[in-house]
Amino acid sequence: MRRISWMLAMVMCVTLLLAGCGKKSADDVVKDLSDVVSDLNSYHGTALMTLHTGDTPQEYKVDISYRKPSYYRIAMTNEKKDVTQIVLRNDEGVFVLTPSLNKSFRFKSDWPNNQGQVYLYETLVRSIIGDASRQLATDDKSYVFDVAANYNSHALVRQKIWLSKNDYAPTQVQVSDANAKVVVDLKFDQFAFDTKFDKDSFDMERNMASGKTSTSSEGAPSSGAVEPSGQLDPSGAMDGTTGVTSGEPGQEQGTAGDAVQQPSGEAKVDGTATNDTSKPDAAANAEAQQQTPGTSDAANGTSAGTDAAEAVMGEFGLIEPSYTPAGVQIKDTPELEDNGTHAVMLRYSGTYNYTIVEARPKDRAVALAAGELVDIGGSFAVLTGSEQQTMTWMNDGIEFRITSADLPVSEMIQIAASIQDQSGK
Repeated sequence: MRRISWMLAMVMCVTLLLAGCGKKSADDVVKDLSDVVSDLNSYHGTALMTLHTGDTPQEYKVDISYRKPSYYRIAMTNEKKDVTQIVLRNDEGVFVLTPSLNKSFRFKSDWPNNQGQVYLYETLVRSIIGDASRQLATDDKSYVFDVAANYNSHALVRQKIWLSKNDYAPTQVQVSDANAKVVVDLKFDQFAFDTKFDKDSFDMERNMASGKTSTSSEGAPSSGAVEPSGQLDPSGAMDGTTGVTSGEPGQEQGTAGDAVQQPSGEAKVDGTATNDTSKPDAAANAEAQQQTPGTSDAANGTSAGTDAAEAVMGEFGLIEPSYTPAGVQIKDTPELEDNGTHAVMLRYSGTYNYTIVEARPKDRAVALAAGELVDIGGSFAVLTGSEQQTMTWMNDGIEFRITSADLPVSEMIQIAASIQDQSGK
């Protein structure tokens, strides 16, 4: 009897030991993730991103493509507004495209190496590996990491990342604020490694054209992803100054030859540096007539098919952000000379001093000397300048620009996000 009891005890010990060996620790998973990233050739995924930043949740469909070494295509579609923006990185630089409005920005940047994006696999893995206090839980299908959120916003503090046990593909991400309220909820519909793409999947002109004429079943322009089987080699060279075409007939190609980079890192436009956010009315009028900061007249492209764009141009009223930093009040809204863009300006003063210019520019392609891509929640902005910074983005066909010498980027993002859901008065 004692011998049988002893044998049963031994069997139970061996069973428990084997079960323990089959369960991976957080360190084991981290080591595997490091290997996955180092061997990463390409991937493609689609996801539904829900933002809980306002009174009503906002949903965006996101199409993500990556090919080694540094080619990216992110298409974000707001189905309610029926507008798609595309962020593209290839050998020619980084682009922010709004195909339906025939508008494009092009700039030099290390994005996304210098900042994180919740929908990029590398960002998620970096967050897990870089947090020494990471916590790991498991369910039937996933490893669930609870780690610090490393995004360009003080409002985002923690995040939970679900990774498939089969291949470490992401299935869901939840980013929370300091009160543990979920602010960003990203659910992947699909995600596949080693995706084969069409040769021109990361080409700017193809993406401008496809964004105007066709959409995939997910609502975003086709990424060109075909099947998991490898990668192709694109070609091209980045010069950082040549203007880009929109892909439309008659679109002109220009160069940013008049934009001179100043020692401070700010671009000089038409021979005048814009360093004062509290300008008299005459200077304010001139600012409203300028192109996006960092550009020159030669960087503008005009399309033969501008009639469609003209149809949506017109007065839109003054759009005020619902968020204002503490200690800041609106100073005035100076009248601007009518220059065909129906531009308006808001000036704020107090703890921070800044201006917001709103306009309806015509179709154009713009080349910027240098800039950074900023995710403002469901849309993309371009940040330019050094001592004085300008954040530029499009919303409902309106171009917004926040310019300031002392307003932190995190505050710019909150102001921009508070404008996203509004319409003109």
